[in-house]
Amino acid sequence: MAQCVQSVQELIPDSFVPCVAALCSDEAERLTRLNHLSFAELLKPFSRLTSEVHMRDPNNQLHIIKNLKITVSNIITQPPQPGAIRKLLNDVVSGSQPAEGLVANVITAGDYDLNISATTPWFESYRETFLQSMPASDHEFLNHYLACMLVASSSDAEPMEQFSKLSQEQHRIQHNNDYSYPKWFIPNTLKYYVLLHDVSSGDEQRAESIYEDMKQKYGTQGCYLLKINSRTSNQASDEQIPDPWSQYLQKNSIQNQESYEDGPYTVTSHKNSDSNLLSLDGLDNEVKDGLPNNFRAHPLQLDPSSDPSNIIDGPDHVKSASSLHETKKANTGIIHGACLTLTDHDRIRQFIQEFTFRGLLPHIEKTIRQLNDQLISRKGLSRSLFSATKKWFSGNKVPEKSINELKNTSGLLYPPEAPELQIRKMADLCFLVQHYDLAYSCYHTAKKDFLNDQAMLYAAGALEMAAVSAFLQPGAPRPYPAHYMDTAIQTYRDICKNMVLAERCVLLSAEILKSQSKYSEAAALLIRLTSEDSDLRSALLLEQAAHCFINMKTPMVRKYAFHMILAGHRFSKAGQKKHALRCYCQAMQVYKGKGWSLAEDHINFTIGRQSYTLRQLDNAVSAFRHILINESKQSAAQQGTFLREYLYVYKVKSKQLLIYSDNSRFPLAVVEEPITVEVAFRNPLKVPLLLTDLSLLWKFHPENFPGKDKEEVKELVTSEPKMIGTEVISEFLINCEESKVARLKLFPHHIGELHILGIVYNLGTIQGSLTVDGIGALPGCHTGKHSLSMSVRGRQDLEIQGPRLNNTKEEKTSIKYGPDRRLDPIITEEMPLLEVFFIHFPTGLLCGEIRKAYVEFVNVSKCPLTGLKVVSKRPEFFTFGGNTAVLTPLSPSASENCSAYKTVVTDSTSVCTALISSASSVDFDIGIGSQPEVIPVPLPDAVLLPGASVQLPMWLRGPDEEGVHEINFLFYYESVKRQPKIRHRILRHTAVICTSRSLNVRATVCRSNSLDEEGKGGNMLVFVDVENTNTSEAGVKEFHIVQVSSSSKHWKLYKSVNLSENKDAKLASREKGKFCFKAIRCKEKEANMQSSEKYTFADIIFGNEQIISSASPCADFFYRSLSSDLKKPQVQLSMHPEKRSAEDAVRLIQKCSEVDLNIIILWKAYVVEDSKQLILEGQHHVILHVIGKEAFSQPQKQEPPEMELLKFFRPENTTVSSRPSVEQLSNLIKMSLHYPESFNHPFHQKSLCLVPVTLLLSNCSQADVDVIVDLRHKTTSPEALEIHGSFTWLGQTQYKLQLKGQEIHSLQLKACFVHTGVYNLGTPRIFAKLSDQVTVFETSQQNSMPALIIINNV
Repeated sequence: MAQCVQSVQELIPDSFVPCVAALCSDEAERLTRLNHLSFAELLKPFSRLTSEVHMRDPNNQLHIIKNLKITVSNIITQPPQPGAIRKLLNDVVSGSQPAEGLVANVITAGDYDLNISATTPWFESYRETFLQSMPASDHEFLNHYLACMLVASSSDAEPMEQFSKLSQEQHRIQHNNDYSYPKWFIPNTLKYYVLLHDVSSGDEQRAESIYEDMKQKYGTQGCYLLKINSRTSNQASDEQIPDPWSQYLQKNSIQNQESYEDGPYTVTSHKNSDSNLLSLDGLDNEVKDGLPNNFRAHPLQLDPSSDPSNIIDGPDHVKSASSLHETKKANTGIIHGACLTLTDHDRIRQFIQEFTFRGLLPHIEKTIRQLNDQLISRKGLSRSLFSATKKWFSGNKVPEKSINELKNTSGLLYPPEAPELQIRKMADLCFLVQHYDLAYSCYHTAKKDFLNDQAMLYAAGALEMAAVSAFLQPGAPRPYPAHYMDTAIQTYRDICKNMVLAERCVLLSAEILKSQSKYSEAAALLIRLTSEDSDLRSALLLEQAAHCFINMKTPMVRKYAFHMILAGHRFSKAGQKKHALRCYCQAMQVYKGKGWSLAEDHINFTIGRQSYTLRQLDNAVSAFRHILINESKQSAAQQGTFLREYLYVYKVKSKQLLIYSDNSRFPLAVVEEPITVEVAFRNPLKVPLLLTDLSLLWKFHPENFPGKDKEEVKELVTSEPKMIGTEVISEFLINCEESKVARLKLFPHHIGELHILGIVYNLGTIQGSLTVDGIGALPGCHTGKHSLSMSVRGRQDLEIQGPRLNNTKEEKTSIKYGPDRRLDPIITEEMPLLEVFFIHFPTGLLCGEIRKAYVEFVNVSKCPLTGLKVVSKRPEFFTFGGNTAVLTPLSPSASENCSAYKTVVTDSTSVCTALISSASSVDFDIGIGSQPEVIPVPLPDAVLLPGASVQLPMWLRGPDEEGVHEINFLFYYESVKRQPKIRHRILRHTAVICTSRSLNVRATVCRSNSLDEEGKGGNMLVFVDVENTNTSEAGVKEFHIVQVSSSSKHWKLYKSVNLSENKDAKLASREKGKFCFKAIRCKEKEANMQSSEKYTFADIIFGNEQIISSASPCADFFYRSLSSDLKKPQVQLSMHPEKRSAEDAVRLIQKCSEVDLNIIILWKAYVVEDSKQLILEGQHHVILHVIGKEAFSQPQKQEPPEMELLKFFRPENTTVSSRPSVEQLSNLIKMSLHYPESFNHPFHQKSLCLVPVTLLLSNCSQADVDVIVDLRHKTTSPEALEIHGSFTWLGQTQYKLQLKGQEIHSLQLKACFVHTGVYNLGTPRIFAKLSDQVTVFETSQQNSMPALIIINNV
């Protein structure tokens, strides 16, 4: 079974609780109605005790009751009808659906990875409602009333008289033979008198006086003064008040038939288990014997004339969705407890405690003692039943008869005073107060008596509760007797024919077995109760059985799927379409792609139908499509059925999509550009038809045309028209029963309004039985290839009906259609018309490969165009080059290997260090605030003249992810002359590129401890790993890394560290190359001269040719990879330290660990294709942001985050953390020691060896930093003493310094040694903080590596 919110140890006690009746006077009910609640509903949220309670058993032993809960409900004198209960259960299940966005459990079993919902809240709601709505019966007493609250108001005229009347009424209902319902536990029912007092409007002195009279008459233990309504309804509307009632009332609001009003008849919804829970309280306007209660109609009673499901064996399927919606709508906006304060809540809670402590529990304790004494006297037993248990159960056991051997005596009834029923009463009382040991003893004894009498209904009830009591006994003295439950279920179902009680047994036993991980037994039990009498019950139990199979130690996946299919089928029969669809979708995970084609077809077909029923047309089309696209083992007839269903659903979906197309606007056409109209013809005859001289019929209103005030109507074109040219199709043949489309054109020569009215033609037949396809002859031919036997002139009007209007009330009540203007174009002035041709455009690329293609733009109109732009969601895929001719390379004929890059031949001496150049992102149309998706096309003079064509180079770069990519281009252009009606035109193109794997690059950067030529630190080391991930499917032999370049505003690569040979770095398939580079800061002069958009490019070459990385196309693609970073707003920090906030300080410290360095790897790939060797080239980018953090050239797959616990509180401070991390603080100051690696000293001449050491401190931030250098050894462990004890620092032991931004400071130190050895000089501790901040940022700076020195004796 699925996981439940409650454990079985919580579920069972909450399902069987002491039941208390409530009987209210008219005035008392009116007081509670002010809160839109009945009296019983008023108590509901407070019905669970918040503390433990104690009572004594018959043996005078103290017994503790935990989490006791009681249920209070109004008296109903008719049992609920089975049909009404079925409707209620149906509504509860349909109203509970899986929550959106719920994270499913992923269960891996063999080859299966299944997403399965961990919980089934619809089943829990069903089970809770089912257990609460069970009617009381005579064979058990668990839901019989133990007590009755008699409630009157202090504002009644004579409250004491009202109490007397209420008491008489309760007595009459219980003891009069006219009332068989409700059921009462014992004849002497506890009566508890409650006086309600309205604090806001009542007389408190009078209430206290009446309460004193009550205590005199009924005793202090039998009455209570409950004060409520401490505020008026006017105050309630102004304040936000808690509503603890909504969670109880809304759960079962489905059956509420009336909205809450101030009248006496109202709605109640009970959650706890008693005979009339989930019910209305049964109050109405009639007054009988002076009392306001008419107890004749149960709230779950249906009108026989309106609902045919009253019959006990009626179907489950009840259409409940609409009633549920209406009820929810009626109950929205209702505030419960509007006149109650939190003090009133405490008073109600205290009232429940007092009633339970002083009234109910003493009454139960007394009743148990009385029953125990009666049983002892009747059976002649010694002491008590409790102490005599062992005697009854030890020895002389008689073997029990099987159920099949017993007679069908389920109809046997005991009189109320029968000793056997007294034992059962005592057992039920003990069970309700959680005394499970004594309850088990009594149930076991009663079971034997009932079996001896062959009273099978009573015996089954005793067996059921004995099994539950045995399970709930503290300390588990005996195993759970599952065979008791099996016998009870078989008796209820086969002998007593009572499926409701059998279902209760199954629900309880399955939960118990599940808690013991006996999933196989639980599944068998659940499946056993599925039957044809209730589809809803069978569906729910089959689904739970499926969950049992999947939760086994070794999950039984196929059994899970099979039973989910069965559950889905039963859900569908019960009218629960959403649950049916969910079950089939869950099962589909198992059958999909496993070769079970017939099962897969059946599931898809059912999913399609259910989705269509639920108006999920996309899912329906997808499911039906899966049946048709694969090879099928279905018969032709079955495939035809599938196809018809698919076409029907697709047609419905298409109609829905067409609704959103707006044809109410006049389309725009351009003068001198053809207008094409497609007309579909169908020949219904079995002889061919020939249409000759076929053309469009139109009407035209010219605009600003001299001498033409009248409109022009044309049917046939006899001469060259001045306004509209009409194309004539000389012959158009339609074969017998054929449908055919004709494309008819008009050529507008003047601006104005055109209305296409219809078509005109000559209709005739051809001689002979020739049925060939008709191709329109040339306009000049008068005799076609088909000879006409006879023809007539014909005309067809084209009238399009627009969409039906359904917005206003008038449109909804009448049939009106909107306009459809597709045949009424407006002819506008001339506009440019662009055609685009792609030349040498590839279909396949390596990831990161650079390829040069050409694009030709042709203006085929008679007016110039300008403002040409191209828009794409993948701007990183292509570029037209930089803005200036210097940046864009010329035709690559002069360059080695016809490279697409701009290259310069270099000599071997310049390879060691980097070659520097610079460029600005603005030169490549990418800057802060720009739109990288919109790329201007660099037309010469920005204008394309009529008839002119321009061919421009376009560089392409393969996307970093392998696979098939669709690149969408949208070309936008405008006319030089502004037009009022058409401002621009667009042209779309989609290119499909297939990319295969090439290189994977990862890089890290860390600080270097070495000094530069000027004796300053601040250098960095860049480590680059390049892996050839190509698997030779593209014919790639090997990759050569020809150049590594950097681009940054502040840093540049200086030289390569590990490569000494002057040749390419070659990588065969699956090989990996490692590179190390030294990076230095750009010189201050360079940095100052550059604008904020200027980047410094540094090229380290591994061949004999330098690729200018700051020119196109290398820089273009680099800037496009950076475009997302450039769009981010830059953080502006205050220049005045005293004004800098704590957040600015944090940002300054964070910037110490940030680095603005970008690496470009340029490569060549040698490919063998058709016995020819080709050289491909490309580039990869790695953007380095943080020191020490690895960066990649291609996006990494994000692992799903681990599930975290929900936090149900508001954080006190939602601002950014004002404290940086330890790693960020550690990068604030960099320390390096400079000293000789080995030092020779004559210890026999001088006992002390002094070594000069230079300590170099670098401020990595832009702010002033206070630094403390502590040279004292930190003796924290004996190991540290051994290492540092033999040398010491001479001179000053602590230095306090202030370093300006980016300042480097050196300290001259002396280390003193007394004998030879290897020593670690890296002992100085550095503390640092920002000068204008408090010590909260102070932390010890980490020393990156040990500084070892060797002291030798000479």
